[in-house]
Amino acid sequence: MDRDPSVSDEDDDLETLVPQNHAKPPSSSFHVAGLRAAVPPSAASLGRVLWSRRYLLLFVALPVLFLVLFVSLGGASSLRLPASIRLPSAAAPAADPSASRMRDAELRALYLLRSQRSGLLALFNRTAAPTNGSSSGSNAVSYADLHDALLGQIKINREIQAALLSAHRTGAAGNATEDGLDLDLPADGCRRRELPSNRRTIEWNPKKDRFLFAICVSGQMSNHLICLEKHMFFAALLGRILVVPSQKLDYQYDRVLDINHINDCIGRKVVITYEEFTEKRKKVSIDQFICYAASPPCFIDEDHVKKLKGLGISLGKIQAAWPEDAKLKEPKKRFVEDIMPKFTTDAEVLAIGDMFYADVEEEWVMQPGGPLAHKCNTLIQPSRLIMLTAQRFVQTFLGGNYIALHFRRHGFLKFCNVKKESCFFPIPQAAECILRIVEKANAPVIYLSTDAAESETSLLQSLVVFNDRQVPLVKRPEHHNSEKWDALLYRNHMGGDNQVEAMLDKTICALSNVFIGASGSTFTEDILRLRRGWGSASHCDEYLCQGELPNFIAELD
Repeated sequence: MDRDPSVSDEDDDLETLVPQNHAKPPSSSFHVAGLRAAVPPSAASLGRVLWSRRYLLLFVALPVLFLVLFVSLGGASSLRLPASIRLPSAAAPAADPSASRMRDAELRALYLLRSQRSGLLALFNRTAAPTNGSSSGSNAVSYADLHDALLGQIKINREIQAALLSAHRTGAAGNATEDGLDLDLPADGCRRRELPSNRRTIEWNPKKDRFLFAICVSGQMSNHLICLEKHMFFAALLGRILVVPSQKLDYQYDRVLDINHINDCIGRKVVITYEEFTEKRKKVSIDQFICYAASPPCFIDEDHVKKLKGLGISLGKIQAAWPEDAKLKEPKKRFVEDIMPKFTTDAEVLAIGDMFYADVEEEWVMQPGGPLAHKCNTLIQPSRLIMLTAQRFVQTFLGGNYIALHFRRHGFLKFCNVKKESCFFPIPQAAECILRIVEKANAPVIYLSTDAAESETSLLQSLVVFNDRQVPLVKRPEHHNSEKWDALLYRNHMGGDNQVEAMLDKTICALSNVFIGASGSTFTEDILRLRRGWGSASHCDEYLCQGELPNFIAELD
């Protein structure tokens, strides 16, 4: 057990003060002068010796007796010098390390107590009874919010105890103290979200000779997958088989998606490739174009029309379902009762144009598992080869407990800054937000899916430090023959394909315990869709620095 630091300070002060309290023995000439008249010379000589010894003994004994009493009664503490009049450092004794540790621990505990008070006060304010002018819904606290808030306060309490106990750690005793600090924290702080028991679904029973020709032209692969999902919803509503676009017009979907998986889950042939569609046809035509998007019609341009005709596809007249929407700045919300009268037709092959921006039955379409009745977790998912490769990567580098971070940077600075609330965060602020999730998830490693430059990721890595330990940011390494986790892709000539690698990144992120996404990114939204469908979504999932604004925003050019 450590020595009481106050005792050490008292001893040091006493060593400084005691010499100042010693009184000089009185001069012997004073006594000799007083006795000379009454004592004969011989007796005076003898008396001078005796009296000098007595006085010497008396003046030596008194300070020693005083010192013993002073220390035994604890009076040294009352005479400690104020800080303002302490001796210079050169003359003062060295500071006691244990006292310094105690002082640091107390300051740390005080800071944490204030943080805990702020957190509890914020939670109390949210549970306060609503006033006449406010609605009860705005103050309501969900079970998940309450659970997370209480867990956060328990963790702060543990930190306070650890801070106070840290001053008393000495070798093995310190380890024993820390091991004894068991708060029985719940293991499900970032528990997975439960899948809804009842989904709102529609059966997909297409006619064998009626088709919906998918057209997706907006943005990159993630945008096209969202477009494809909405096409599937329309195909089910209209009772049609969905035709996946040709790779000459669009991406090669069968390299990244498991199309057979969709048919197996539905239990019938509902999706076919363009090659299957053209196999038994001498002439390929889109009999009717009814555009969901009014401006530009079907959201296709002259270049795409030329590509369609270049494949030998003849096109019917292009017309908008709602021509009046051309004047609107934002797409109008549509529902099933709006759709059916406009798109019901007896045409053999129907096209409705790009659906990425279509705002149609959003809650129904975006629910976990999607809007269609099926026997699987989700319909649109990575191919089997990509799934296996992702699992092998996780087993090799990450393990069963990791956070995935989609850190979008390229082209995001300008994109975010023109929005009402910018989503492009400075690296130090981003690191602070990441560390909050690391504390909640208690994960040892982070998978980093990013297009950021090395200069940015290096700075981010240097700042992601938790409990004096750097949390590794793991990126997929370049292919190397000695590593076998990606052997399946290269054996099947899929390695190095940009779209395959993008889907691989999504899959690794979707398998994580906790996911941090980039607000405004469709890449992130597709990962969230997979997590909802697979049941891997966590209560700790959120966008990077969700609810915050960047602490510095550049001016627009």
